[in-house]
Amino acid sequence: MSLSQRVTAMEEYEGPWSREASPDSRHRKMSFNPVGTWTPAPFEEPVGAFEVPKWKRILQVLSAVIYCLFAAGVVFGFAAIKPVLLEEGVYRNQCTEQELEDDVLVCYGQELRLNLMFTVAAVSTNVVALPVGTILDRFGPRVSGILGAIFIIIGSVLFAFAADAPFDAYIPGYLFLALGGPFIFISSFQLSNTFPQYSGLILALLTGAFDTSSAVFLAYRLIYQGTHGAFTPKKFFLIYLIVPAYILLVQLFFMPSTSYKTVGELAQTIETTTNDVIHDSDDDIEDERLIQQLQDARRTHRDSIVSQITELLGTKDATDQTKEEAKKKNISGVWGALHGKSASEQIRTPWFILITMFTVLQMLRINYFVATIRSQYTYLFHSPAKAIEINNFFDIALPVGGVISVPFIGLLLDNTSTTFCMSMLVTIATTIGVLGVIPETWAAYANICLFVIYRPLYYTAVSDYSAKVFGFATFGKVYGLIICLAGILNFAQSGLDAATHLTFHNNPIPVNIILLSSALLVGLALVVFVARRSHKIQRESIEEEAEGARERLMPGADVTVTDYGSIPNGLRNDEEGRGRR
Repeated sequence: MSLSQRVTAMEEYEGPWSREASPDSRHRKMSFNPVGTWTPAPFEEPVGAFEVPKWKRILQVLSAVIYCLFAAGVVFGFAAIKPVLLEEGVYRNQCTEQELEDDVLVCYGQELRLNLMFTVAAVSTNVVALPVGTILDRFGPRVSGILGAIFIIIGSVLFAFAADAPFDAYIPGYLFLALGGPFIFISSFQLSNTFPQYSGLILALLTGAFDTSSAVFLAYRLIYQGTHGAFTPKKFFLIYLIVPAYILLVQLFFMPSTSYKTVGELAQTIETTTNDVIHDSDDDIEDERLIQQLQDARRTHRDSIVSQITELLGTKDATDQTKEEAKKKNISGVWGALHGKSASEQIRTPWFILITMFTVLQMLRINYFVATIRSQYTYLFHSPAKAIEINNFFDIALPVGGVISVPFIGLLLDNTSTTFCMSMLVTIATTIGVLGVIPETWAAYANICLFVIYRPLYYTAVSDYSAKVFGFATFGKVYGLIICLAGILNFAQSGLDAATHLTFHNNPIPVNIILLSSALLVGLALVVFVARRSHKIQRESIEEEAEGARERLMPGADVTVTDYGSIPNGLRNDEEGRGRR
């Protein structure tokens, strides 16, 4: 899910460094509405952070971090809760009579059904980003957060009573838990505008909370094992209802009903209020003293607003933020590659096709590994005990790795080119694939360490690539389509599970090699394409700058050179005229 995690609070600061800047582009706010502009305008205008007390904004950020920590991405802790579900005999009825007689730890039908539960949740987490964007743009963060809490309540109740239900309630229960996460997580991004000078830190806290939320099921599994199974899933999920209840209360009584203004919108507020001292209606007033009093009051109000916004931003016109964004864009090498084009034009280019193929394969690899880590290492080491040990390490490393890597991911993406970032993704992914088929303990632990760092880097890099290449105007549509397609095609994981168990007799190596080879080929194609296009964009940018410099130095002059070292007639006449004067 991360992904969207980095660019959601960014806006498009375009100036002379942009390939298609427009006068008002600096004030555009990126929309996550994937369906375009048909959605009606929000019923409430954004509020400036300076209008809300500082203590309240601090508590809003802390509250969001807390509920993201306990609810945003709990379903990705599947590897931690899966042993509990196996211990409770969930889907044991899917085993054959022979498997039951042999008392196998996990039968094929049981493994397939449990993995399907995670696959459905992982797919829905990505696909639901589409309606979340529309709801967030139209109804604001409060409605989005309330919907998320309701989904989590439904999921918790279904999971709590699944063992007694007359139907399979585990899959829909896990599905609703997955649906609730994006609603509360994405709606919290706008809180980065509560303190614009610290927006990066706030986003890092929210992203870290999302990554750490997978540890919720780890904590439960430890309690379950510590109580020897007395703390059943029913008890846990009934107690877990405290989390969505907390979210509901916070959203209803504390969180803003509308998003906070972005840096660009605040800067625009300054520009608007600066020219808002003299009104046309003043001409209708005959009393000069009254006119002066009204204008003085407006001026005082204007100065107060400007002062508060300046304190909030650190600079009056957000020049620091603008310069920082300009620096990042120049470093990327691909900024503005497809800006100004429609979404339909963008999705027909290799820029879109290659990143989509790469995303599909990487997301499939990630979710396949999360769902099958224990069974994979059981086969590789021929030891269930060794696989459990590795699984336990993974359960701890997954949230910890996400938290540790978040600050460094931002630095990497902001200070290196997109070509370098894509190359790093392909290199790490390939290394993970190689380590994953080596039946050695050191390889297993090295694989997990790289995996937990790679996962948040990959999600964030894809959203960063989309913002830089496709632009903010179409970000909701294009990035939403990439993630949606990747999510839907992740249903192929069930086919991979079937191939592993039936075709390759529980041997995960062939499937991993197929995924590794496919991802490597697509990854190399993506890197080569981005490198070549980046070089071309930079060359064109230098040529445009040189052309612009010539136009500024000699406005209106005919600079056509007719002979080596000769001076054009227009310039010679000018020089002669100045000499006579």
